[in-house]
Amino acid sequence: MTAVAALALGACSSGGGGGTETGGGGEDDPIRIGVSLPLTGDFAEPGKGVERGYEAWAEQVNSNGGLLGRQVELVILDDASDAGRVVSDYEALIAQEEVDLLFGPFSTRLVVPASRVASEYGMLFVEPAAAAAEVFENGFENIFYAAPAIAPDHYNHLAEYILALPEDQRPQTMAVAAMDDPFAQGTAYGLRDKLAEGGVDVVVDEVYPPNATDMSAIAAQIVDADPDLVVGGTQYQDAVNLILALQQLNYQPRMAAFSTAPTNPEFLEAIGGAVDGILSPTGYSLAAEWPSNAEFIEVHNELHGIDPGEDEANGYTTGQVVQAAVEAVGCAEQGECQQELIDWLHENTVETVVGPLAWDEAGRPNGAHMILQYVGEEIQIVLPGDTAQAELVYPKPEW
Repeated sequence: MTAVAALALGACSSGGGGGTETGGGGEDDPIRIGVSLPLTGDFAEPGKGVERGYEAWAEQVNSNGGLLGRQVELVILDDASDAGRVVSDYEALIAQEEVDLLFGPFSTRLVVPASRVASEYGMLFVEPAAAAAEVFENGFENIFYAAPAIAPDHYNHLAEYILALPEDQRPQTMAVAAMDDPFAQGTAYGLRDKLAEGGVDVVVDEVYPPNATDMSAIAAQIVDADPDLVVGGTQYQDAVNLILALQQLNYQPRMAAFSTAPTNPEFLEAIGGAVDGILSPTGYSLAAEWPSNAEFIEVHNELHGIDPGEDEANGYTTGQVVQAAVEAVGCAEQGECQQELIDWLHENTVETVVGPLAWDEAGRPNGAHMILQYVGEEIQIVLPGDTAQAELVYPKPEW
């Protein structure tokens, strides 16, 4: 049986006595937030990133007096990247642990079943990392994605850039390799379909299992087709393995884009530093000038000793979204309060470290992702133009 890890962070008191009792517990009782995360298994790397973001948010809230004047306590379970286990985790958190609020796990594979449990119990379910279209097609009103855009829209700015190039300069052919994962495929296929509609010929379109480690066959297929553009619908290690395989075969694309992996702090070293020109969509940047971003970076670095990445930011943003609803409605407990929180989020915009977020009736955010590119060994915002730190480099330098 999985043990519950209760992380009581930033144990300073809220100060002052005689406050009005709010929520389901007394004024001195913590607000307990239940979370299941993939801290082991296939999604452990990004899962731990989301955990760091949750912890940074809890530290920031508790050091500033708590939520509704009460300290926040995170109750975190490890679902081991298993969809069956995440269901039992959330059932236990709600029915046995009787947590007040929920935060979502990482990945579409885990969020979809977890959101079903939350819906059955009528609980607000803000999640940091499930952007696939199918997440929002179940008719649940309680789910909200704490990021700027769903997966098929992640590359919108890049698609617009490519299709705006003179026809004789834009990529004419593309190869797509995607993990058999709704998020990874969603990001890659969103770009693929927009470019194909614009006249770019898809010459390779391969899917590989989540546990694949040997990318040599797919790399050889890409090299044989010699496309101008290669797109990886990737998480992390699969992208590293595919890029290394392509490098070994001396394939030199004119443009290369991979989802998620390039924003990982370990990416540059993992592929031997040959990152120049690689593109990636992201909902977060350390350089973004949103009002709460500087505080987030400071708290995260003090707590964890490293700069936050996109996974950490999405975890922190999840906390910000829930916090905004709780403070506006004035309650945080199971029962009728949950519907009030849900209704408030459907009607309001929340300022976060990834920008202002608002949602449609299904919980889809209404924004767009930035496009990052490694310029030399520094990753910078290149699209859209009004937030760009550097010009997009095209064609891509050789790796």
